[in-house]
Amino acid sequence: MIKRTLTGLAASGLAALSMAALAEGDAAAGRTAAETCLGCHAVETYFNVYPTYHVPKVGGQSAAYIEAALKGYRDGSRKHDTMNANAANLTDQDIANIAAFFASQGR
Repeated sequence: MIKRTLTGLAASGLAALSMAALAEGDAAAGRTAAETCLGCHAVETYFNVYPTYHVPKVGGQSAAYIEAALKGYRDGSRKHDTMNANAANLTDQDIANIAAFFASQGR
């Protein structure tokens, strides 16, 4: 009985650790998921045509900030038609991976 309980607790602990690791994001997977992001956010001196504004470069930005921004675009609390559309189908894991990728890049 005690052995079974300890085994169950150990398995639960390992599952929790693996979920925490996934939540941190995988920069290599994020590189693939960020392909469409790079067309705007990785081009020096890129400006949007209408309305005209500077497109921010996100390389080297805090992963926590990128995650919060993408989740805001996904849920609509941050408004930008293109970003809302791009973030609409991202999972939490996709967002964590993209954030890890950009955070790993230099500014």
